[in-house]
Amino acid sequence: MLIVTTDSIPDHRITETLGIARGNTIRAKHIGKDILAGLRMLIGGEIKEYTAMLTEARNAALQRMEWDAQNMEADAVVNVRFVTSQVMAGAAELLAYGTAVKLEKVPSQSPVE
Repeated sequence: MLIVTTDSIPDHRITETLGIARGNTIRAKHIGKDILAGLRMLIGGEIKEYTAMLTEARNAALQRMEWDAQNMEADAVVNVRFVTSQVMAGAAELLAYGTAVKLEKVPSQSPVE
């Protein structure tokens, strides 16, 4: 499955638009990680606990979006975007979405000499 942030894929033509493919996850803060993050805020630098949590959330949302597109029998998802929103104090949703499409391979054209 091809997943891209662009509206087209080189050497392919979109033959059918199947609809919006989406996947989401909701993650809550962990008290232990909050304590470590608070300490890092005092000394500065990257808050690795939250970086790891957001990376896991993005991967889960992308995987769920891909499953949704597979259920539509899509070949690809184009125009992929991410959105986050707070759903309650200490918990946030991460949503990945894009347009599920069918593709057709277009033969590459040789340069004319």
